[in-house]
Amino acid sequence: MTDFDYDLFVIGGGSGGVRAARVAASETGARVALAEADRYGGTCVIRGCVPKKLMVFASEYGNIVSDAAGYGWTYGEGTFDWSAFQGKLGAELDRLEGIYRKLLGNAGVTSFDARASVSGPNSVTLSTGESFTAKHILIATGGRPVRPEVQNAHLGIVSDDIFNLPKLPKSILIVGGGYIASEFACILHGLGVEVTQFYRGAQILRGFDEEARGLISDAMQERGIKLHLGTDIVEMRCATAEDLAGESQGAVPMGTPMHEASVESPQGADGPIWVKATNGETRVFDLVFFATGRKPNTDGIGLQEAGVELGRKGEVIVDEYSRTAVPSIWAIGDATDRVNLTPVAIREGMAFVETAFKDNPTPVDHDLIPSAVFTQPEFGTVGLSEEDAREKGPIEVYSTSFRPMMTSFAGRPARVLMKLIVCKDTRRVLGCHIVAPGAGEMIQLAGIAIKMGATKEDFDRTVAVHPTMSEEIVTMRNPTRTA
Repeated sequence: MTDFDYDLFVIGGGSGGVRAARVAASETGARVALAEADRYGGTCVIRGCVPKKLMVFASEYGNIVSDAAGYGWTYGEGTFDWSAFQGKLGAELDRLEGIYRKLLGNAGVTSFDARASVSGPNSVTLSTGESFTAKHILIATGGRPVRPEVQNAHLGIVSDDIFNLPKLPKSILIVGGGYIASEFACILHGLGVEVTQFYRGAQILRGFDEEARGLISDAMQERGIKLHLGTDIVEMRCATAEDLAGESQGAVPMGTPMHEASVESPQGADGPIWVKATNGETRVFDLVFFATGRKPNTDGIGLQEAGVELGRKGEVIVDEYSRTAVPSIWAIGDATDRVNLTPVAIREGMAFVETAFKDNPTPVDHDLIPSAVFTQPEFGTVGLSEEDAREKGPIEVYSTSFRPMMTSFAGRPARVLMKLIVCKDTRRVLGCHIVAPGAGEMIQLAGIAIKMGATKEDFDRTVAVHPTMSEEIVTMRNPTRTA
């Protein structure tokens, strides 16, 4: 029997925190408590991966009728009902949150629906006024979207707000060029919204393979997304009657005029928004959506006062075992700003339990993590980009881009990309990049081979599955370039 109320107190009910709490309680018999101030499931389940992917599915049905016509099918015109979809989406998120709560309860974890703060190396205080002590405290508070430092930025919405819109806008400006901005540009365009995207950089999806992101950028523009690179907002405000009159007269060249119906967003403006871009052009949009970055949720929870070191963005500084400068306080997930992916947070939570409760010190493995970007076309990637691999030594690049059979037959000009980065010396495959429908599904399997250290010859020895897009991964025999 210890002198603490709990062996572990977890602050944050997202995927990482829930997994750590549940496993510590069920597999080690630890006395565990968890506090969550919002909904259980965190960003991924409630405000991120899950609802976003359901919106991706919804947005892809728009092409089915035209593709089917290319195969001889005849259908009537269809329309998308946002309110019907939103109702089902809300019910699904409620169901998933219920599962998270049930998992904790079944494992014997005590749950508190309250905001928790660290009040000492071994103490936690809740917004209800209750205080508890714990041998270990785990920070799993995740992250949140941030608005840029531009006047009237509060008029725009962020990713947390997009699922709660009372209705879809007719026109939207998305500011940002990362995966969240680019995914929602494709989603909303697929749902019938006129989408304009500003990104201040030279190409979207910075940090990913150059060839892959170029193909995605071209495909988005071919679909009708108005992508403006090297462009940012310099001014924004609520639109005036004069602004709207200028739009209706076609005075602004950046896009289609705004429609009469506007959207009252949960967080943004109650009407149309006038925007001035860095190139001097102006435009009125129904909605402005900022996807300009995220930051760790570590403000105001007593971490620095307890001796925990925070980084420039507010991220919790941890060692390879997720331990902070205070030995009794640990942190995982987006709060540490290491690799901000839900499966990574879950792995970090499991490694924490091994280290803190099973006497099996387990460092977190952040090497060769497969990931997917749900743009249209989809992007799956694992390992080094061509640009990063070049800096590490001599490489061979095997790459092919082609029109896939399914959409080519239907008359769509869509292209896909299959690409392998190979070390010249060891022949190991250092990276795999796929731009294609279902790329996320493909990269999960390719990731296993690459994590195991497969060589290019291992890929070559694998018999192709024909006819498929993915067979190109094992049939590329000659390098397209070397470096």
